[in-house]
Amino acid sequence: MQSTPKKIAVTGAAGQICYSLLFRLANGDLNPRQVSSTIRLDHNRALTQLARMAACGVGDIDKLVVWGNHSPTMFADWTYATAAGRPLSETIADDHWYKEVLIPDVARCGTAIIEARGASSAASAANAAIDQMHGTDGRWTSMAVIWQGQYGIPEGLVCGVPVMCEDGDYSAVEGLDLDGFQKSMLEKTIEELVGERDGLS
Repeated sequence: MQSTPKKIAVTGAAGQICYSLLFRLANGDLNPRQVSSTIRLDHNRALTQLARMAACGVGDIDKLVVWGNHSPTMFADWTYATAAGRPLSETIADDHWYKEVLIPDVARCGTAIIEARGASSAASAANAAIDQMHGTDGRWTSMAVIWQGQYGIPEGLVCGVPVMCEDGDYSAVEGLDLDGFQKSMLEKTIEELVGERDGLS
């Protein structure tokens, strides 16, 4: 009989560590769906910046996605995001800010904090871990999980993707159409994740 705890990795290169180490420690006693790593910290940082630009509350925003690795290759994606039901890209209406400020700022925020303070933001990471373990009541969030091979992400790769959480489990957001920009950004972070995974094998 399998145990039912949820394992979450909060660390640099968390995605690959979470399955390369936890499964070895668990000796096969865990279901892959019980293991995830935090990209919620990056999701929360993106929400804060978007809410500031849209002059709305963080809780008004839904369908934001942070794809990929917890690294400078991650991709904060507002394509599907809404604020109080209105497309966020229309509310902010600044594609240059999105591509040249939001995406790189979210991707490098953790690095910038470490460089400035000499340490990561432990409180923010802890809050993100708590957020990740809570349900989303039908709303989207970003979670790095062992993926099932959609959106060009190799099956079995731990990657930040859009999910909804309820009753201690998650369901992937499926059927999204990715445009050329999204695909190019996703390809960069997938390449990095595959390299990390292969380096651990």
